[in-house]
Amino acid sequence: MADMDAFTEIPTTTLADLLGRGQVMDIGIRPLWGPVPRVAGPAFTVRCPPGDNLMLHAAIYRAEPGSVVVVESGDLDYALAGGNVCAVAQRRGVTAFVLDGLIRDLTEVREARFPVFARGVIPIPGTKSAAGPLGERVTCGGVGVDAGDVVVADEEGVVVVPGARREEVLSAARAKLAKEAAETLDDWESAHRARIEKALAEQGFEGARGFEGFGG
Repeated sequence: MADMDAFTEIPTTTLADLLGRGQVMDIGIRPLWGPVPRVAGPAFTVRCPPGDNLMLHAAIYRAEPGSVVVVESGDLDYALAGGNVCAVAQRRGVTAFVLDGLIRDLTEVREARFPVFARGVIPIPGTKSAAGPLGERVTCGGVGVDAGDVVVADEEGVVVVPGARREEVLSAARAKLAKEAAETLDDWESAHRARIEKALAEQGFEGARGFEGFGG
């Protein structure tokens, strides 16, 4: 899990810059309490049909410690999990839940400081009658997730790093962060202004020099 620990040092903004929009979950998948720590771990994938949460409840006993449980559901009428399920998952070493759905008992979850990224909260639970396979490819927040992909989540959002690209992306992210750390704000401003003025000129904008002296 050493490289997973390394991913907790990489902001989701850096990963998003490297991977693009297709690997970033939509804005509905958000931390349900804060400030939430950045979390990272291999995806343990689950699919729950609307109104049923059986396989998520089963997953907390099957996911390896350090896993991020990622659930495809899309259900906005029933909770996938509550305080006890989150507490047991936390006790068994699950790093976080990333759910395309809802939970309940948010006060308990927040007090336990168990990271949950989901669409929201509702007080009524789903049923437990639909069994299905675990570890298959799922879609969560509009992103396809395979078991073993690296899921990184923080207050900015949730990014999925394909498992086959884990080392490549981690190396590129470290290099990007090192370059940014060595750059002063004056350096950044100079390069940024040149890039913006070039883009304006390419679009035929004639007033690029007319903003001298204005703030912002």
